[in-house]
Amino acid sequence: MSILPILKERFRAALAGLAADPAELLDLVRRSQEPKFGDYQANMAMSLGKQLRRPPREVAAEIVARLNVADLCQPPEIAGPGFINLRVKDSWLIERLSASVGDPRLGVATLPSSQRRRYVVDFSAPNVAKPMHVGHIRSTVIGDALCRVLRFLGHEAISDNHIGDWGTQFGMILYGWRHFRDEEAYRRNPVEELARLYRLVRRIMDFQNAKEPPAAVDAEWSRLSAEHPHLHTAVLAETAKLHAGDPECRRLWSEFLPFCNDEIERMYRRLGVTFDYTLGESFYEDRLAPLVDELIRRGLARESDGAICIFLEGQKTPMLVRKKDGAFLYGTTDLATIRYRMETWNPDAILYVVDHRQSLHFQQLFAAAALLDYDRVELRHVSFGTVLGDDGRPFKTRSGDTVGLEGLLDEAVRRAMEIVSANDDAKPDGPELSTDQRRQIAETVGIAALKYADLSQNRTSDYVFSYDKMLAMNGNTATYLQYAYARVRSIFSRGGVDVEALRRGGAAIRLDAPAERALAIELIRFAEALEMTVADYRPNQLTAYLFDLANRYSTFFEQCHVLRAETEELRQSRLLLCDLTARTIRQGLELLGIQVVEKM
Repeated sequence: MSILPILKERFRAALAGLAADPAELLDLVRRSQEPKFGDYQANMAMSLGKQLRRPPREVAAEIVARLNVADLCQPPEIAGPGFINLRVKDSWLIERLSASVGDPRLGVATLPSSQRRRYVVDFSAPNVAKPMHVGHIRSTVIGDALCRVLRFLGHEAISDNHIGDWGTQFGMILYGWRHFRDEEAYRRNPVEELARLYRLVRRIMDFQNAKEPPAAVDAEWSRLSAEHPHLHTAVLAETAKLHAGDPECRRLWSEFLPFCNDEIERMYRRLGVTFDYTLGESFYEDRLAPLVDELIRRGLARESDGAICIFLEGQKTPMLVRKKDGAFLYGTTDLATIRYRMETWNPDAILYVVDHRQSLHFQQLFAAAALLDYDRVELRHVSFGTVLGDDGRPFKTRSGDTVGLEGLLDEAVRRAMEIVSANDDAKPDGPELSTDQRRQIAETVGIAALKYADLSQNRTSDYVFSYDKMLAMNGNTATYLQYAYARVRSIFSRGGVDVEALRRGGAAIRLDAPAERALAIELIRFAEALEMTVADYRPNQLTAYLFDLANRYSTFFEQCHVLRAETEELRQSRLLLCDLTARTIRQGLELLGIQVVEKM
């Protein structure tokens, strides 16, 4: 239903013979930022005029003379130095909106088979035996949203959670188990005890690795550090033993892993996130040695100070694939993973939704993959910034620990409960919701707020975490959008409207008022927003669209009576616009992994 791709194709035809390569010029066909100038604007006449050494307005006039948009738009207008302004015909808008009334896809066409791609999307990837924390929220919700949007458009998206179940963190847990375990605590809550062991060993290592002793040296940490010297080396030894097949290390690993995986799955259920595959690092264990042998045999890797490295052109540091002690590294596993994915799924693209601090790793990984002849698949690091606290530093607890994801969810739900209860208590006719309904709505609203707050950010930027902002009833928040949806549903409830009958009724849509037309223009932009979302893998394109749509609806709601419309025909038309808005908000939020509520 989106008009932008149609307009670009019409301009492509108009530019034939004028521009050697119209592709870059077509990017200058965009939505108008000033509605008074039209709905869309084409600004290529200035740059094309320079190329042709002709006045831009003259070039714009020639483009307009060649442009065939009479079925879509009113006659184009040329403004300023050569801006081409386009206003979509109301008849075209009405035709498209009317077709969407009975279309479950809201006019968003599935891509033709020739344009569909197969994606593998690698996201979330927590380390086992460590509670998921604030650092996992971005990867998890961005990756899930991208999978949903890609599938909705017609692509195949295979989600693979490449969990860390084999690396150094397990060496830390194994060392902690041998020296610090609390058997009773482990029986009560295995994951909590394993997490304690990890944190304890990690803290001792940090204490030992500190360049300068802390100002106030803790006697306990000094004692533990002295009792366990060279801890980093000991942890690496435990990791190497695990990789080498040590029976006791393997037995403990096999015992710990199911507890850890169950805990991770519990968090995903609460977030509403699922995966097609969860192939952790351990899945590739038997592929690592043969891969390194092949790299050596083909002359792609060689020994350096006892380690095996790939020396990449343009890279200052080599990529290690096997340590001196025989242990393999993340890069080795990731190369083996690319090979498996290519052999098993043969994707057109593999997306890695991982924070920006891993940029060097992925530069090396992709360069190494090209050496292995995986240079025709799109390998893309979908990087993202850091979640910050009020102090502008990575979000931590007061004690300096990383904030746990479950604690974030619990607090968001608690605050949402306060908002839902206050709103319900303030209703003129008294509260409408039972205690159970309030709890269910609070769970939906709280988790939605947390997810949307992340998705609405430009993924490459850092952002400051704020419960107050993410749960605000106004502004670009999930709460605002959920409220907009619930407000539409309340209109149908108050008016006793049978929505299914309304859609089947064949009522004509009218766009007499400016607010009706502005809402209509926004509704047809849904497909455009989805295309922009996948163009550079940025879910904030979709959140921005939904926020604009909710704002247009708010203006429409204030300026146009719906249930008290002047005529029945106008009432039916406006009810259809309300329904299309609610359905678009619900579908858009669903593609972001967010649920709506019928009442708030």
